[in-house]
Amino acid sequence: MSARDLSVLLGVILIIVMLVIPLPGWLLSILILTNISLALLVILVTMNTTEALEFAIFPSLLLLLTLFRLGLNVSTTRSILSDAEAGGVIETFGNFVTGGNPFVGFVIFLILVIIQFIVITKGAERVSEVAARFTLDAMPGKQMSIDADLNAGMITEQQAKERREKIENEADFYGAMDGASKFVKGDAIAGIVIVLVNIIFGFIIGMTQFGLSAAETVDVFLRLTVGDGLVSQIPALLIATATGIIVTRVAAEGNLSHDVTGQLFRYPQMLYVAAGTIFFLGFTPINFLLTSLLAGVLTVGGLYLSRMQNKEVEDQQDLEQEQEEEKEINTPENVVQLLNMDPIEFEFGYALIPIADTNQGGDLLDRIVMIRRQLALELGLVIPVVRIRDNIQLNPNEYQLKIKGNEVAKGELYMNHYLAMSPGMDDDSIEGIDTIEPAFGLPAKWINEEMKDEAELSGYTVVDPPSVVSTHITEIIKEHASKLLGRQETQQLVDHLKETYPILVDEVTPEPLSIGDIQKVLAKLLDEQVSVRNLPIIFETLADYGKMTNDTDLLAEYCRQSLSVQLTKQYSSDDYKMKVVTLSPQVEKKIAENVQQTEHGNFLSMDPETQQKLIEIIHKQASQAFGQDSAPVILCSPAVRMYVKQMIGRYLTDVVVLSYNELEPDVEVESAGVVNI
Repeated sequence: MSARDLSVLLGVILIIVMLVIPLPGWLLSILILTNISLALLVILVTMNTTEALEFAIFPSLLLLLTLFRLGLNVSTTRSILSDAEAGGVIETFGNFVTGGNPFVGFVIFLILVIIQFIVITKGAERVSEVAARFTLDAMPGKQMSIDADLNAGMITEQQAKERREKIENEADFYGAMDGASKFVKGDAIAGIVIVLVNIIFGFIIGMTQFGLSAAETVDVFLRLTVGDGLVSQIPALLIATATGIIVTRVAAEGNLSHDVTGQLFRYPQMLYVAAGTIFFLGFTPINFLLTSLLAGVLTVGGLYLSRMQNKEVEDQQDLEQEQEEEKEINTPENVVQLLNMDPIEFEFGYALIPIADTNQGGDLLDRIVMIRRQLALELGLVIPVVRIRDNIQLNPNEYQLKIKGNEVAKGELYMNHYLAMSPGMDDDSIEGIDTIEPAFGLPAKWINEEMKDEAELSGYTVVDPPSVVSTHITEIIKEHASKLLGRQETQQLVDHLKETYPILVDEVTPEPLSIGDIQKVLAKLLDEQVSVRNLPIIFETLADYGKMTNDTDLLAEYCRQSLSVQLTKQYSSDDYKMKVVTLSPQVEKKIAENVQQTEHGNFLSMDPETQQKLIEIIHKQASQAFGQDSAPVILCSPAVRMYVKQMIGRYLTDVVVLSYNELEPDVEVESAGVVNI
């Protein structure tokens, strides 16, 4: 037998002992305090249960506690009538509560009995009866509901079994509570009878056996009887209250404290109404200071609860939004959204957050807007929105630019520093972190603010980190502009042109050229940094030559020739002069002889050795003629321009190739060298 089982058995045996064997006063005091502790524990447990079946032993426990209390009453009555004393606890209760007046204590005892018997016990008894009857009446419907859910496959056999057991246990519990409430009622009646017996027989015994006077008898026996009644009725009142709580618990979401505070203060505005009412009561003879103080407490409580309620509502909305987003992500229909890719992404390490955070003075967002406007004017292309975000996987000072998910450039910035680009001759007094300017590949240094003025005086070009990164972004987008131009973007350009040139657009597309053909022509122009902003001229050219050929490479060449004014201005100096490197007739003939024509277009098919040698010669001539002052320009005949660009484009990306037909007649051309084999 376990210690737990043994303790309960010993408790029952102790109750029997109390009914038969007289107990000393010190032991009675211990048992009385134990009785009060058990009653307090029961009501606390009852208040913290969320449903009745969590305390299913309550009916049996109620019987044992009632029997324990009655056993104490028998023992204390025996001690009072036989020895005129019943331990320190009863005597203390009698002296403290009565305050020296046994009749006052007797009145208090009667009030407690009336509260327990008429209010709490009677109400709990009625609730127990109704709950038991309704629970039994609802059992068939609940059983049918369980069977229906089981047949529909909504629950398993094990779940159905558990729910049936719960229904049966509820019926048994409320039935037992209906009977157990009679114990509480009988306990209250027994308490009254025991007190009356103690008073009547105590008066008789005190005067006959102890030889006390009437006043002394009343003082001794009435005081002890009232003390005995109080130490019995206080636990009885707690147990009766616990009985009422457990049978009145319905629709519980938590324990009693949670439900009371949550439901009583669900509407904080009502506290304002109550506060106003209490405040105006202060204008009556009631104490104004007291009513004002209470009204202030209610108002503060209303404000606090309103704030907490708003916070809970916001938290709940955030939680619901997160759950909804998670639900959307997990649904098969929305998994496709994960495939979406931003056209342009700019990611940076955490140390670079200040350049994008407006709260810290960052203006990168405004710079991106200006970059998009600038490129729209320069290239005639609407650049998509740039997605800007931090990336903890990058180094703190690192950034990278992605186009359609692929990294195309990366760099490094140092906040609170400036990038000083070398004028050609380095000054050893300028100290900093050696680096390469990311946009144009020039040697540079990251210098601190104290070194800025000195570097400028030494001829260095000094720029701040936001300007460095915005310049880099601009150049990279220019370089990859053709990748940002798809059929959808081309259609938008065509639709915009159609608003002012509808006949021109109708003559070009959908016949003889599709949107895909137009996109390829525009992309080839953008690949060589040719602006497509002048769409009317481009479409005029496509309308003229589109019916002759559908070769997009050849159509792009015709478009370049039509844009001769634009190209001439783009690559000539302010005084309308252009410095170029030309190809010798032998080189042009060599290239023309190696052009292979196929049904899918024409391309250069030159042996690798000759091609490599030619690229090296062009690179050497361009480097000698131009250095780093400007972009090298190769001038050749229209027949081979496209093939020359194809040959050197992958290796000499900064070399511009123009044909004679792409220059205006009045431009002054200066030959800086000739490419010979």
